[in-house]
Amino acid sequence: MPVPPAMAAIEASVFPVALVDGSRFELLGIQPGGSWRQLLYWVPAMGIPARHYLPLAEALAAHGVAMVVHEWRGIGSSNRRASRTCNWGYRELLQLDLPAGMAAVRERWPQAACWLGGHSLGGQLGSLYASLHPAELAGLVLVASGAPYWRRFRHGWLIGAAYALAPLLAGLLGHLPGRRIGFGGNEARGVIDDWARTGRTGRYAAVGMAQDFEQQLASLQLPSLALRLRDDWLGPPASLEWLLGKLGPGERSVDVITPQDLGGPADHFGWMKVPAPIAARIATWIAAHDAAFTARSDTDA
Repeated sequence: MPVPPAMAAIEASVFPVALVDGSRFELLGIQPGGSWRQLLYWVPAMGIPARHYLPLAEALAAHGVAMVVHEWRGIGSSNRRASRTCNWGYRELLQLDLPAGMAAVRERWPQAACWLGGHSLGGQLGSLYASLHPAELAGLVLVASGAPYWRRFRHGWLIGAAYALAPLLAGLLGHLPGRRIGFGGNEARGVIDDWARTGRTGRYAAVGMAQDFEQQLASLQLPSLALRLRDDWLGPPASLEWLLGKLGPGERSVDVITPQDLGGPADHFGWMKVPAPIAARIATWIAAHDAAFTARSDTDA
């Protein structure tokens, strides 16, 4: 049963986050007017600025769920830009940026139940963060996401070749010129190295981090919702299955979004133009799991 839209007006917020290494970015938030208790912290796809998810945030707020959108290092409001002299990888994203963003949210709304979600690579990084900090979160939401392992794609040999060439190009130029080649943004070579390694091996790891992410993910017991876009060649069923297969025994819900649902393309980015159906599915799922999370929090306390 769909969650009835909230009648109160929505509210917007922008607040800066400063990190110990000097980098800065802004979080974008959309909250329902009046009282609310559910918050989705959202991690964008590679190269996509936070502002592009504001329509999704507004649609969620209409269902009574607040949403805060993370900003990738090197994109949008970030004061960093990838170059030969400015580099980072998954380690900075997982140990500095995401923890700082989450801490800012907890400080601002300490009573909110926090769900972590993401689009594409954002869903992958969200899963890795959740595996490191499961007690902070109520659950995990993945949209158009999946592991990049080349064997899980049609014409996988072409994907595998890209995973070999992208780090070489990034190393040669000092960053991956994603805007020029039509893939992602201008990405730091460290991010491309970590991403391409997972694409080649099917396993998650981050340079400079000693954690065994495969073991961490296998221990994760949070409930998860995965929404796959029917015509998404960047997130095919086998790719999503590979990612979900790494997660622990938490409850999983998988749903397929079709062109009929969206009234248009059901692909990797097309859903962002008409996010209301996605927002409705997420809000309904969160509402169904809210009571379970509340009970778990009361037990932990």
